[in-house]
Amino acid sequence: MSHNASVALVLRQDHAGVTTLTLNHGERFNVLSEEMLTELLAALKAIAQDPQVRVVILAAAGKAFCAGHDLKQMQANPSQAYYQSLFQQCSKLMLAIQHLPQPVIARVHGIATAAGCQLVAMCDLAVAADSARFAVSGINVGLFCSTPAVALSRNISRKQAMEMLLTGDFIDAQTAMQRGLVNRVVPADMLDTCIAELAGNIINKPIAAISLGKQLFYKQLEMGIDAAYQLAGQTMACNMMEASAREGVQAFVDKRRPQQ
Repeated sequence: MSHNASVALVLRQDHAGVTTLTLNHGERFNVLSEEMLTELLAALKAIAQDPQVRVVILAAAGKAFCAGHDLKQMQANPSQAYYQSLFQQCSKLMLAIQHLPQPVIARVHGIATAAGCQLVAMCDLAVAADSARFAVSGINVGLFCSTPAVALSRNISRKQAMEMLLTGDFIDAQTAMQRGLVNRVVPADMLDTCIAELAGNIINKPIAAISLGKQLFYKQLEMGIDAAYQLAGQTMACNMMEASAREGVQAFVDKRRPQQ
């Protein structure tokens, strides 16, 4: 069933500093088609420039979060150049989430498989319904999930990532939390309440410190420890020059609440 082109593949809702992006192709389990990737990238680009947005929630319509790449579309374009540009576009999307100044929370229900699991791994935080399930299942169709492996191996331990990648087996939400792929697991009807609480907690924090900190966090993970400390020290020095940090520290010294 092809998607009705007049219906947006990504819906955006803004409410009190929280922007929810909803993957809106539920009848096909929100596959990351070229069109979906393009719309998601455009939405993230707009959010990156929007100072009103403090937190982003990545949600999905229908029965599942995201089933990964659109295998039908891939099958219809059997050329290496096409595949290369498709995976390049997907990687661009994954990095856009990481480079976004605002924290991104994945709201996961149903399945998150292959590049859908990668999407969860690339978000800064993730809250899953207790019925959610995760897999990097490409191997089952003869395709090792190489790009999802990049994100997965930066979230969970090597042996556990390798087992998922080699078997393609599903893990449940509780296991995903134990392994560090998601932060919290709640009953499906508590998903929005839990995420709203988490987002509310982040919104109360100074915006400059959050965006500086997010940027530093991912950069230092890729560095040796000496370089990581050097960059972290520079980041803290910049952070201390921000008015919100100076006021926050002064308020702490004065034993009073900071003036926002």
